Amino acid sequence: MLAAPLAACSGGPLDPHGPIAEQQRLLIFNALAVMLAIVIPTILVAVGFAWWFREGNPRAKRRPDFVYSGRVEIVMWAIPLLTVIFLSGLIWTGTYNLDPYKRLVSDRPTTEVQVVALDWKWLFIYPEQRIASVNELVVPAGAPVHFDMTSASVMNTFSIPQLGGMIYVMNGMVTQINLQANHPGEFYGRSAHFSGDGFSNMRFTTRAVTEDDFARWVEGVRGGEQVLDRAAYEELMKQSIPERPFTFRDVDPHLFHAVTTQRIPPAPGPSEGRGGPGIQERAQK
Repeated sequence: MLAAPLAACSGGPLDPHGPIAEQQRLLIFNALAVMLAIVIPTILVAVGFAWWFREGNPRAKRRPDFVYSGRVEIVMWAIPLLTVIFLSGLIWTGTYNLDPYKRLVSDRPTTEVQVVALDWKWLFIYPEQRIASVNELVVPAGAPVHFDMTSASVMNTFSIPQLGGMIYVMNGMVTQINLQANHPGEFYGRSAHFSGDGFSNMRFTTRAVTEDDFARWVEGVRGGEQVLDRAAYEELMKQSIPERPFTFRDVDPHLFHAVTTQRIPPAPGPSEGRGGPGIQERAQK
């Protein structure tokens, strides 16, 4: 009864709109089916035992001296063993098929996006187009997207549940993930790792659009005013929660590399309480 109202819920991993999310949902359902193959018979057997050995059943044979049965032992060990084998097979194949570093096969060109997790916002850099956006990710629908990701301060996680995957991002490191939206639409993205007071507002919108609309969006961004150079990035690093998404018409091509190699020092990070030192100050101490 409690689960019934949730049947119409959307926006999560069970409502996929991309090939990675579809494989993840299939893996969840397959693992659930394997586990239910034990859970359901166990529940039925428990109820059956209670009913058969009830006090009012004279046909039930009570054997207080029973201590061992080879057939019972075989059943008791074979079923869990088969379950472990099936689940291991699912995990093995799923780990290979859903490797976040594995490129998606497509006849469409791959869009490259560099992602930087900031406090408390997301920066998306398009190195091929030399533009950037904050808290808005725009990608061509039906085409693969390859993400290179890092963090400007503390560890965080990048997640677009309807497209698949959740991956950690850390300062001084680059992680990758490959995703694709099957059709045009809007999908919410979020941080799934607590990173301070503004964590709950660290959300972004993913807009999958047609190739023509993506080209028009790129041209529109290039007609803007802001430029993302090192000075603008250092200002962007400061802790803030933008009221709305915004863009940069041009980006320093070496900016992402400078962040990942820590040529640009990491941001202080969330404070330990009001006025407490950030991660940089604690490291210096």
